[in-house]
Amino acid sequence: MSIKVTFIGAGSIGFTRGLLRDLLTVPEFADMNVAFTDINLHNLDMVTQLCQRDITENGLSIQIQATTDRREALKDADYVICTIRVGGLEAFATDVDIPLKYGIDQCVGDTLCAGGIMYGQRGIAEMLEICRDIKEQCSSDVLLLNYSNPMAMLTWACNVYGGVRTVGLCHGVQHGHHQIAEVYGLKKEDVDIVCAGINHQTWYIKASHEGKDLTAGLLEAFENHPEYSRTEKVRIDMLRRFGYYSTESNGHLSEYVPWYRKRPQEIEEWIDLGSWINGETGGYLRVCTEGRNWFETDFPNWMKDEPFWFTKEKRGEEHGSYIIEALETGRVYRGHFNVVNNGVISNLPDDAIIEAPGYVDRNGISMPVIGDLPLGPAAVCNVSISVQRLAVEAAVHGNDQLLRQAFMMDPLVGAVCNPKEIWQLVDEMLVAQEQWLPQYGPAIAAAKQRQHEGDLLPTQDYRGAARLKVKTVEEMQEDRDAANRNAGESDKGKDREKVH
Repeated sequence: MSIKVTFIGAGSIGFTRGLLRDLLTVPEFADMNVAFTDINLHNLDMVTQLCQRDITENGLSIQIQATTDRREALKDADYVICTIRVGGLEAFATDVDIPLKYGIDQCVGDTLCAGGIMYGQRGIAEMLEICRDIKEQCSSDVLLLNYSNPMAMLTWACNVYGGVRTVGLCHGVQHGHHQIAEVYGLKKEDVDIVCAGINHQTWYIKASHEGKDLTAGLLEAFENHPEYSRTEKVRIDMLRRFGYYSTESNGHLSEYVPWYRKRPQEIEEWIDLGSWINGETGGYLRVCTEGRNWFETDFPNWMKDEPFWFTKEKRGEEHGSYIIEALETGRVYRGHFNVVNNGVISNLPDDAIIEAPGYVDRNGISMPVIGDLPLGPAAVCNVSISVQRLAVEAAVHGNDQLLRQAFMMDPLVGAVCNPKEIWQLVDEMLVAQEQWLPQYGPAIAAAKQRQHEGDLLPTQDYRGAARLKVKTVEEMQEDRDAANRNAGESDKGKDREKVH
């Protein structure tokens, strides 16, 4: 099948190499066309060399088209896979560090909270440009598979304002599925689930084994698990109080709700520092920084290491390759996808981006109706959807009043900051990220004027309740395998360190 798949943000080693391997394990795709594009030529060149070597070593004749010209890479594409991070690690650092001055302590900051909202402002502006190029350059029935965060906001903007059919993809559901099976001493494939909600706040509303319901005993099973009882305290507490287990990791979930990170002296009660994903302040920024530094330094050795083999047993769990396979071959695939609701979950808004089970075959992507979420989980989701809607409209229209309202409505920001602090925080973040926010020109000029005039509220010199230092390359060399996994995995919480 001579389909064409274009990777935007292909300089992201974690996603690009693994997703390409997954696609090329499909026999029918042995002669597919592959295009890589990225704004960073250095990163693009390294990833292209590595992936091209994988292709050659597997005996395929595919030649990757690698270019910094996005429109050229998109020409005649049937599928587009997007893994961009607008502003890179430089902007990401401001998403974490500036809110800390106001007492907002985030583990990740890429989905909700202050960091996630600003990440969305940068990402949406660029995604709308990408959508314009897709509509002009790609095949008429192109499908955009978005892996970039904030997942719901970007997928929302692309579908409504970009005019491109877009599905958001995440690996959170698979993680929790593994955990539920593990606490019962079962294999993942032996546990049936229905998981529904919004990205990173999806709920396992059904779990069963051989027809027997597992949800009723889930709280006791997690409380008694030797590892999860220590590392998933927030998720277990949410299960205790809302009745259902949530997909997202302990650290991620803790920053989406107002209860677990608002008082610095209490944060350590809810987290575990054995792995960043369990709640470390700025943990994802740290491991991403370490991964990038390691890959750039160690790249020559990567070219000497064993290649990725395109075999069935090596194929990953990311949904993207399975969706393309199902659409092209008719083999049915069931996964969890981020799509416009349109009644799939009846007590969430129709315009929201929900995450729910779907089926894919040659006829397309079908989303069965879930009906109502339980009232508690639905309430948690609806709060976040209100923030997402405000943030999307703010980003599309460059409306800083809506942006400030999104900050006001965010659960953790609102729990920590008063309105005057939020207004000043937004000013500071707009000015710091000016180069990535073209839609906010007048608002940024006004923010600069207010900063220049002085009379500012005092802020803190605060590193967070649980901040760890970035490892040096020399420190990472002590465990090269761990450093390689961190740099090479799209899912940087997959291999959790058992260090306590």
